[in-house]
Amino acid sequence: MREIGCNEISRTVEKLCIEANKNLPSDIIDCVKNAKETEENCLSKSIMTDIYNNIIAAKELDIPVCQDTGMAVVFLEIGQDVHIIGGELEKAVNLGVRNGYINGLLRKSVVCDPLNRVNTDDN
Repeated sequence: MREIGCNEISRTVEKLCIEANKNLPSDIIDCVKNAKETEENCLSKSIMTDIYNNIIAAKELDIPVCQDTGMAVVFLEIGQDVHIIGGELEKAVNLGVRNGYINGLLRKSVVCDPLNRVNTDDN
């Protein structure tokens, strides 16, 4: 049986939140670059160029690619012989997301109640 601590889960989720918002996979970057180079429509070409330039600038400045960093959706795959220690899995994941958005200086835009529109301030 393998034991995984909640602290390790939280740290990993935090790191992944930040990374997902700052580092696009190279195949996506290549597709955007190709689109800006091959697009024939002037407006579309201009937009793809802006998107590509934003990707490059974000990498150089170590900032998120987009201002709206969205909502984290976490999918977990855990084997039968894994035991979570030191707390609850859901709380560990939520703490990781919270810390990722705070420490990664990501935009916190999630509301806890869509009718009242009160921001959670931690996503």
